Amino acid sequence: QLLESGGGLVQAGGSLRLSCAASGRTYNRFTLGWFRQAPGKEREFVARISWSGTTTNYADSVKGRFTISRDYAGNTVYLQMNSLKVEDTAVYHCAADQHGFSGRWTDYEYWGQGTQVTVSS
Repeated sequence: QLLESGGGLVQAGGSLRLSCAASGRTYNRFTLGWFRQAPGKEREFVARISWSGTTTNYADSVKGRFTISRDYAGNTVYLQMNSLKVEDTAVYHCAADQHGFSGRWTDYEYWGQGTQVTVSS
């Protein structure tokens, strides 16, 4: 099970830090990713981090503003979001990919319920 926290309401230009904690099993050999879905839009990739934590990848829309990291044990993943924009408003989900380092949400086998991020102008 994956459980996200840290969402909320923030003004444009502000920051939030999302966390995703694993329970029930270990994900330290999985790629962990963040995806988001805004109302009426497709789910989209935000960021991913390899099981070792040494490789990261970001969507162009968040590059330079968001940072993904994971703890030493590998079972908690974070998303530091700075310089937030109104268009970052969405439900953010963390997910785990057992088999590779994919940016496609369909490749991720395990998902959290999501946490709402709302950025006001």
